[in-house]
Amino acid sequence: MATPHISAQPGDFAPAVLMPGDPRRAQRIAEQLMDEPRLVNEVRGMLAYTGTVNGKPLSVMGSGMGQPSATIYVTELFKFYGVERVIRVGTTGGISPAVDVGDTIVAMGAHTDSAMNQLRIPGVNFSAVASFALARAAVDAAETNDRVHVGTIISRDHFYLAVEGQVQKLADYGVLGVDMEAAAMYGVAAEFGKEALTVLTVSDHLLDGSKDMSSEERETQFATALKLAVAAALA
Repeated sequence: MATPHISAQPGDFAPAVLMPGDPRRAQRIAEQLMDEPRLVNEVRGMLAYTGTVNGKPLSVMGSGMGQPSATIYVTELFKFYGVERVIRVGTTGGISPAVDVGDTIVAMGAHTDSAMNQLRIPGVNFSAVASFALARAAVDAAETNDRVHVGTIISRDHFYLAVEGQVQKLADYGVLGVDMEAAAMYGVAAEFGKEALTVLTVSDHLLDGSKDMSSEERETQFATALKLAVAAALA
């Protein structure tokens, strides 16, 4: 049963799906991790693969950039394909001085400047939070790695628009980093009674740009985040 955005058939997706933003990164993850990955979607170039990791079924699919795109794919996976867990694995701009480029963030909660979650429950400021079970599995897999941080991030609608003083204020409140998808994904998971988690590699820092990753490094230096995401997916 195809949807408007996914051409896969029932049973093509595993119960757990890793979800990077970039569909080509999804392809690389499939080729790197999975035994005999099988292409199950390529509508609009949004590649998705299903295979096994350590004998357990696992899928990976791109989400595109931004909360609207991510909610389309996560909604269809939960609603039509029986997916139970989605783990976003991607990059983030660091905000807190406690995180450095190359560190990993497990996002327990996601603030947002988007109105998407405001529409969910009239008169309520919805709290966009991750699945505790998935987060615990990811943190347990990190063992004693002091470059893995657990806390909140912010999911923005704008990539380039900068609000004066906002980044510093977010840092003052302990926000670790910024992405563009997590808050809305957590909202969709709550809507369908499913589980979601976001695990991110710090690729640059909004308050200190002296050590920002190159585009090549962004694609290759996410081994820790991927390890933790897989641990959560297969827990």
